[in-house]
Amino acid sequence: MRTDRWAKSMGRISRIGSFAISSSIKENQQQPCITCTTFNILAPIYKRINHEQDPSCRESDYRAYWLARNHRILDWLLNERSSIICLQEFWVGNEELVNLYEKRLGDAGYVSFKLGRTNNRGDGLLIAVQKEYFNILNYKELHFNDFGDRVAQLLHVELASPFSQWRNSNIRQEILIVNTHLLFPHDSTLSLVRLQQVYKILQYVESYQNDFQLKPMPIMLCGDWNGSKRGHVYKFLRSQGFVSSYDTAHQYTDADAHKWVSHRNHRGNICAVDFIWLLNPDKYRKLLKASWSEAVFGMFKYLLRRASLTESDAFSFLKVDNEDCITYFGFCEALKQLSLTGHCHGLSEEEIKDLWLQADVDGKGVLDFKEFLQQIWSSTAPDRDDNKNGDQDDGSNDAQEQTIGFSVKNAVLFPPEVEKGRWPEDYSLSDHARLTVVFLPIRMPCSQLIC
Repeated sequence: MRTDRWAKSMGRISRIGSFAISSSIKENQQQPCITCTTFNILAPIYKRINHEQDPSCRESDYRAYWLARNHRILDWLLNERSSIICLQEFWVGNEELVNLYEKRLGDAGYVSFKLGRTNNRGDGLLIAVQKEYFNILNYKELHFNDFGDRVAQLLHVELASPFSQWRNSNIRQEILIVNTHLLFPHDSTLSLVRLQQVYKILQYVESYQNDFQLKPMPIMLCGDWNGSKRGHVYKFLRSQGFVSSYDTAHQYTDADAHKWVSHRNHRGNICAVDFIWLLNPDKYRKLLKASWSEAVFGMFKYLLRRASLTESDAFSFLKVDNEDCITYFGFCEALKQLSLTGHCHGLSEEEIKDLWLQADVDGKGVLDFKEFLQQIWSSTAPDRDDNKNGDQDDGSNDAQEQTIGFSVKNAVLFPPEVEKGRWPEDYSLSDHARLTVVFLPIRMPCSQLIC
């Protein structure tokens, strides 16, 4: 039975992977596709053996177990032959496993980069790209330096052969690829940390583009985000113009959170946490700090609503004594009572001041009820599926600078049951599903609205 399942699955995945590229050439004579896979491969130091009998027993104690499982993982990855591979929970602390991946990926034509989490946590990240499809322009590492010892990788690449027909043209063909694994929200205070981690990633990407004076280009954010489509991180990224590639391929809305899962966590819960986010260079983007403020105010509002507070109750909660307005002191006290400050994972003093400046737009130092409703209670991170420049300009305007973007051609999760919101009991490759997305490069104008 397992043999039949293996054969059927391998055939299904291969159509998405390497064969998707060749078939796309036939379907789209203009350009072949590129594929991207993200996969949390479950580090052996975390994989439990005989959980009920001995919770402390780990796969890392049994070389034959972890070696066989990782050979199977590599078999899948190399059969799929995605152009881009992003792995999380890569066991960087084991030299034999690191050499295994570097050898097999290298022999298959990949160049790879690994990054361990800080404080010798043992696991980390690996990103690999096919040399046939990309030229490496730069590689950077981001250490969050916060709770959880999390890190991120940034890889700046340029499309190469078989995309040569765009050579000797004025169309830029560069991509920024980010690989990360966010903190697991063990309690409610850590949801803010995860939001801060994403903010740091976007700040870093923005700084990188500014430092090297880069024009708008596609950005792919890959990894285990440890949060679902219902969370604040998801809404924050949507407010910056990013779209979930899997949901785009299946025409799911942001409300379709129940239709797929990608992880069964250590608590036994199944959830959708693995994403490949795409931001095209023609997308409208608001100021990053404005999106950040909206995201925090969204969390603020969620906590107040969870306490069953109405708009009037929330305004009263923020006021101090008999004042008829909200002062900075009252605002700070409310943040503390909601556990957004006052602990090592809370908002910094600078972040609090930035939030207050976003709310106090007239600079008077206080907020009346109307301002509270407008700036805090009604502050949202709106979804932006609109393509303001792209819809109005088909690329025929030679005066507007052209670049490469991507349309989402297809996306598949494996094992296939997770696409129906179920977790198969006989799946043992990882506690995460593998996500592969097929992208079709397309010509598009650069957005002139990026701040």
